[in-house]
Amino acid sequence: MALKKGDIIDEYKRFPDSCGLVVKVMAGGEGFEKIVCCGHELTADDVVPEKIKKGGRKMGDKGVGVIIDERKSHPTSCGLRVMILDGGQGIQQMECCGHSLTLADEKPLLDLGVRNIRGSDPQEDEPGGPSGTA
Repeated sequence: MALKKGDIIDEYKRFPDSCGLVVKVMAGGEGFEKIVCCGHELTADDVVPEKIKKGGRKMGDKGVGVIIDERKSHPTSCGLRVMILDGGQGIQQMECCGHSLTLADEKPLLDLGVRNIRGSDPQEDEPGGPSGTA
């Protein structure tokens, strides 16, 4: 079952006794099969219009904001890219296009073209001031 950009999967929809994984699709998803978390299989049936408001979510070691990108290990795939919004302590794997994705497929935020957030140092190849002709 395919996912689309903006879809939110919330483990609490069918499994209220879980760690409460919430992921948001950032790209791809045509080949999505399932997410395995806390021994549960989350599918497109777990898509919700917004995160379910309920406490008790248990974050994984890496916390929230982790981006898992299928293209990191499988460049010819549909390019599923998800961000963990909450929970995730029991995340085991995601399956998409016949590939198994884990936290090892994490993509650093800076590789997505986000630089100079909140005053971080500019890269050496970026101009330091005005450039061009006047």
